Amino acid sequence: MKMTGAKMVTESLKNEGVEVVFGYPGGAIMNVYDEIYKQTDFKHILTRHEQAAIHAAEGYAKATGRVGVAIVTSGPGFTNAVTGLADAYMDSIPLVVITGQVPTTIIGTDGFQEIDAVGISRPCTKHNYLVNNIKDLPRIIKEAFHIASTGRPGPVHVDIPKDITAEVADYLYPAEVNIPTYKPTVNYNKKQLKRAMQAIAKAKKPLLYVGGGAILSNCAYEIRELAEKLNIPVVETLMARGVMGHDNPLLLGMLGMHGEYAANMAAHEADLLISLGARFDDRVTGRLDEFAKKAKVIHVDIDPASIAKLVHTNFPIVGDLKVTVQGMIDSIGEFEFNDYSNWVALLRDYRAQHPLAFRDSDTKIKPQWPIVRVGELLGEKAIISTDVGQHQMWTAQFYPFSYPRQWNTSGGLGTMGFGLPGAMGVAKA
Repeated sequence: MKMTGAKMVTESLKNEGVEVVFGYPGGAIMNVYDEIYKQTDFKHILTRHEQAAIHAAEGYAKATGRVGVAIVTSGPGFTNAVTGLADAYMDSIPLVVITGQVPTTIIGTDGFQEIDAVGISRPCTKHNYLVNNIKDLPRIIKEAFHIASTGRPGPVHVDIPKDITAEVADYLYPAEVNIPTYKPTVNYNKKQLKRAMQAIAKAKKPLLYVGGGAILSNCAYEIRELAEKLNIPVVETLMARGVMGHDNPLLLGMLGMHGEYAANMAAHEADLLISLGARFDDRVTGRLDEFAKKAKVIHVDIDPASIAKLVHTNFPIVGDLKVTVQGMIDSIGEFEFNDYSNWVALLRDYRAQHPLAFRDSDTKIKPQWPIVRVGELLGEKAIISTDVGQHQMWTAQFYPFSYPRQWNTSGGLGTMGFGLPGAMGVAKA
């Protein structure tokens, strides 16, 4: 079936089951926008700034677990989008961002609204493409969605010159993807899992340290099951809020510089730290030489580059977190575990002695108060989207998060301006 490159873009998005696209048009991408206008397979949400389009796509991806899609134009359209790409890259959010580029004959001549988009996006994307041949376009878009959503998720950038969108060629969308150099490890090493479970069984003060990977891999409920079956206390990072549910008796709250006393004391006193989808961020660890210095470390992550990147790991396990945690649960019967009741009781005492609190007043409303009150009124009914700063930390501390994907915020990059467009994406989702 012959069609223009622009039509190939909309057909490819249709083939991927895309429901909504966020974007802002411009000259280099106008052919694609003409095709978007003609079709009815997906909706397009017009933002007022390209950065907002990316943040909205992030909000959609965080709320649904699906790939978010944004489309912007070349030059300043792309450079406005870079902050959003970097934000998604830091938080491992699956996106496909399609950008217009000047015609191939003008690339490298400093043409109007030309910028080296793939060169700029290389450090802040999981992968990127410059489409040089219209025949490659369907395959590239198929690969972009595959790369964005598999392994450790992340944003993928596809840069399409304007003349490619105007050319006509045969359209055949690939049924599957085969990238020989990209084969993420899904299944864990059974020997490593056994060694890790033996370490948990021998430990006297184990602690589950849960990161954003628990949300991305959709394994929150498996982690709850593992914690409850073994009676192991749990701390969450900023990006993992909602994994355990605020009222779970094993949850000690958020870890790190804005975290709770009990959570940080648990890390300080633990003899075994079980990291599940966390990356030992500096906001959690502080000084690495002082963080959890009494503990041996089990580190589970789908990204081998994250393991032992910052801390020495005694038991590394590369694999999908959902698959790995289920493997842990399935193997519980093979081991005899210590009784951790005294350890759990000690940490509950810490939390009772040093709870999160603020001084109430009859004359002044403290900023934490409306967060607590909104939590009382809405609780599980709301998905919470924040900007970045003090209110973000207060929300992470005081809102009663009950389930995964209830929390929409910018973590790693800390992008001010994320909150409103992020909420737009969540609302559309």
